[in-house]
Amino acid sequence: MKYSDLAGKEIIDIDEGVRLGVVNETDLIVNLATGMVESIVIPYRGRFFHRRELVVPWHGIRKIGVDLIVVDLSTAETGDELRRRPL
Repeated sequence: MKYSDLAGKEIIDIDEGVRLGVVNETDLIVNLATGMVESIVIPYRGRFFHRRELVVPWHGIRKIGVDLIVVDLSTAETGDELRRRPL
């Protein structure tokens, strides 16, 4: 699947049915050695309008449809949690 195939699709949480964003507004984390997508980074507004990031691993993506992508947020981490993780 190409990135252009994902472009424009809405990202929806499977549990709450909440719209999280559009693929055009996201980033992908790609393993350069394998070329495989590891996760999708979804920006969102936290409290007090601070910009935050949700990082959903590829296995957290439940379905890619014609118009939307359904994700399981229980698999997601925030960008802050990833930065604190030891290498």
